[in-house]
Amino acid sequence: MKKICYGFALAIIANITNAHELTPTYPKLKPSVIDGALVAEMKLWNRRRDVRYYEITVHDSEWNNIPFAAVERLMNVEYNEMRIFGVYVKKETARKITYICTTSKQLKEDVESTGLTTRICSKVK
Repeated sequence: MKKICYGFALAIIANITNAHELTPTYPKLKPSVIDGALVAEMKLWNRRRDVRYYEITVHDSEWNNIPFAAVERLMNVEYNEMRIFGVYVKKETARKITYICTTSKQLKEDVESTGLTTRICSKVK
């Protein structure tokens, strides 16, 4: 029984290390150079060899999509590469925002094994 538990724990740890990272965990919206907009500066680090593309999304507390602007909504981030990006929102919608997320996206020809998708979210303060 112990061997099964150790094997299960090892499998979970192996999957955790293959996820991407999104920081800060609790970003703050700050005034931007664009009039009437706020920005959250985010960092994405790709720790997955099988994924190169990540999609940015913004959600409220009930996981409804919130309109936002970014230089790229779908970013190409190579393995072990970090990307800094800004998420811009209108001041009027800033109160509704709860989560800023990135979701891994795979090209059909790049899918290895199961094609696991990961979504990492930061909760806006």
